[in-house]
Amino acid sequence: MFKILLFSCLSLPIILGIPVADHKNGANDDDPFRSPTPSERAIDLGYEAETHKVTTEDGYILQLHRITGRQNRTTSGTKPAVLMLHGLLDCSATWVLSDPSRSLAFMLSDWGYDVWLGNVRGNRYSRKHVSMNVLDDDFWKFSWHEMGIYDLPAMIDYILKETKQEKIFYVGHSQGGTSFFVMASERPEYQKKLIATFALAPAVILPHTRNILFRLLAPIANDIMKLGELIGVTEFTPSSKLIQILGQEMCKEDMITQPICRNIIFLAGGIDVGLNMTLVPSVAKYDPAGASVRQVVHYAQLLNSGRFQQYDHGLIRNLRQYGSILPPQYDLSKVTMPVHIHYSTNDALVDHKDSIKLYKMLPNAQKLLVPNSLFAHLDFVWGKDVDTLLYNKIFSLMQRYKN
Repeated sequence: MFKILLFSCLSLPIILGIPVADHKNGANDDDPFRSPTPSERAIDLGYEAETHKVTTEDGYILQLHRITGRQNRTTSGTKPAVLMLHGLLDCSATWVLSDPSRSLAFMLSDWGYDVWLGNVRGNRYSRKHVSMNVLDDDFWKFSWHEMGIYDLPAMIDYILKETKQEKIFYVGHSQGGTSFFVMASERPEYQKKLIATFALAPAVILPHTRNILFRLLAPIANDIMKLGELIGVTEFTPSSKLIQILGQEMCKEDMITQPICRNIIFLAGGIDVGLNMTLVPSVAKYDPAGASVRQVVHYAQLLNSGRFQQYDHGLIRNLRQYGSILPPQYDLSKVTMPVHIHYSTNDALVDHKDSIKLYKMLPNAQKLLVPNSLFAHLDFVWGKDVDTLLYNKIFSLMQRYKN
């Protein structure tokens, strides 16, 4: 979550929302500096992988990356499917940047699962629409509410159709957890299509967040939104090729500028001695992956209100859209399916007190504290020991549902 801070020292235009990146729909395959897609990276590492596209009910075209197993290795029977969804300003690449022994996507594939990596609307792999272009302001009028209402259901239905299975597993990091709880409360029928959900540091209840920049942003978030709409800045653009190249070079372990990258990461996710810093140059190839300004503002509204609620449009618009002055809260009592909340005490973005509060609001949840007092927000995807501290536990829990 909030990985835009990772290279803020290099990408002031991105933070301001100035469109420095290529706005064309789709990547230029002839670009010699183009980073491999998650599917291409999986193939390079010896896995069978595919790229799929799914269209949401409101017309956004999303990209899914699928890992079906090791190359030249035959398996019998149907593999259980699992959908994995990234955090804010991130993309599906987050699950495949580590080496296969510490990447949850590759580990699940090796353990016999059919792995699907989702990309929400607006990130670098989901910037198309059936009738709009990314240059249209209307394209960006969404927050993570629409991801829970439209994106996640579309991905689930597509995977079920492709795999011919009745149910799948779901893993979501940070915003991936937010989207799940929106879907489960607003479209509860989709819980019948999931076996269990594994929420990694889900950004749902946020009053105790210790992130300094987020705390500074929250009181003026609505003003930022209004100013952005007034001057036509509605998105955080994906990093440009120049920023990607600079980030890769500046963040190498042997560079004198590498501590800057480390400090920016600490600012975003908390003091993090367990982060695998060798991954940072690779992260620079993909993050920031793009997002709407409304996504960030919606999180700030949660901090201001102390409620897990729908987007606050202001008094007049709220009355017109919701029939009330305040936005309606998401009813978490409707989330009756098995949910495993994985949290840590060193997470500066999703404080452990807020994770425990979320757990108490759910009828059928289990809370699992990562057994390391230094484990931070980004360690859930890029930690040095995340395989032994977290991923093995997730696999063990999944196996119980299979048996």
